[in-house]
Amino acid sequence: MRTRRFGTFWFASFPSNIGTWAQQVAQPWLLLSLGASPFLLGLDIFALGAPVWLLTLAGGILADRADRRRVIAIFQSIQMLCPTLLVVLLLTGAVNPWMVITLSLVIGITDALSMPSFQTIVSTIVRPDQLAAALALNSTQFNLSRILGPAIAGVLLVSVGAVGCFAVSAASYLPFIFVALWILPRQNIRSNTSEVFDRHHPFAGFLEVISIPSLRGGLMTVLASSPLCGPLITFCPVLVKSAFQGNAMQFSIAISAFGGGALVGAIALLFVDANRDRRMIGSLFAVAFGTTLALVAINPWLWALPILMALAGLAMSITNISVNTLIQTQSSPQLRGQAVSLFMLAMRGGISLGSLLTGILIGLLDVHQALLIDGILAVMIQVFIGWRWFKNNGWNHKIRGVNPDSFNNL
Repeated sequence: MRTRRFGTFWFASFPSNIGTWAQQVAQPWLLLSLGASPFLLGLDIFALGAPVWLLTLAGGILADRADRRRVIAIFQSIQMLCPTLLVVLLLTGAVNPWMVITLSLVIGITDALSMPSFQTIVSTIVRPDQLAAALALNSTQFNLSRILGPAIAGVLLVSVGAVGCFAVSAASYLPFIFVALWILPRQNIRSNTSEVFDRHHPFAGFLEVISIPSLRGGLMTVLASSPLCGPLITFCPVLVKSAFQGNAMQFSIAISAFGGGALVGAIALLFVDANRDRRMIGSLFAVAFGTTLALVAINPWLWALPILMALAGLAMSITNISVNTLIQTQSSPQLRGQAVSLFMLAMRGGISLGSLLTGILIGLLDVHQALLIDGILAVMIQVFIGWRWFKNNGWNHKIRGVNPDSFNNL
């Protein structure tokens, strides 16, 4: 935190993420207020995440071949226009659900292309021995914003409406874009372009990443967790508004509790030995995430929802940070962008697909039954993945394959 680059990056990312979370709380509530069905709610999240399936691998190649700070600045600028347009549409009374979903698609496209660059920035501004702590600190900032963003959104929704949340979101992009251009290192990639990308075999780097057993196991853990457990956040407003007859403030409290649990999880990882096997930690807490989702589904009390959401946030945070750390420490610097893009594909793409399918399931059953099915399936699949990993490799309590000398500290 005392280093100029990481410290500035951390403090610039913080307000940006607060604005993002304020928008993510306001948007599903706005859709429900416009009369959107649970299917359209799931479709909105699918539109936000679906481009990950098509474009995130291209974003990984872009992260390894282009100047990452320019990639981030350009696509963040495009994203900033989306909440700005929503403010205009709300003020003129011209907004409808399909406009909101279309703008989510635009954000999804720019996210898919820029997120691998964003995720690999940390590894270029800290020393190799600081990477695990830096990723945990970055997640701490993200999850602290997950608490403050929904809290601010709850106040704005009750006082001025969704337009205030989207205005805050639009303004929050500015400091981060400035920092991306000013403080982050300019990347010189011409000297190793041929090592990074072969246009005759464009997927060779991805195949190399998944050929490493520990990375493949970590990616499978996230790929199973995200589509089944990720919809908890998507359909939290349906739980609060339809199942519990709650209001916008109670919804924001539930989301803030999820962020609080995620923050605790990120802080806890700061005290874990840097050499501890992240594969084991991620697998165990993925099982805990699925178990908590099942408990949310059978919970009959509104007052208990924030407690369970906090536990779910803690489990999700530890799972994803552990796998992300594994990916970034065991992949080579030349392929780190492509490795992270596979992680983002599993996480963000999984949530988008899971949200769409769960939205369809809610239409056939109800929100409690759909989430219960998701939770049970998540536990069963994660236990199977963990058992296969243990059978083939055993739990190794130390990270293997890290070569700090190969780290390119720009």
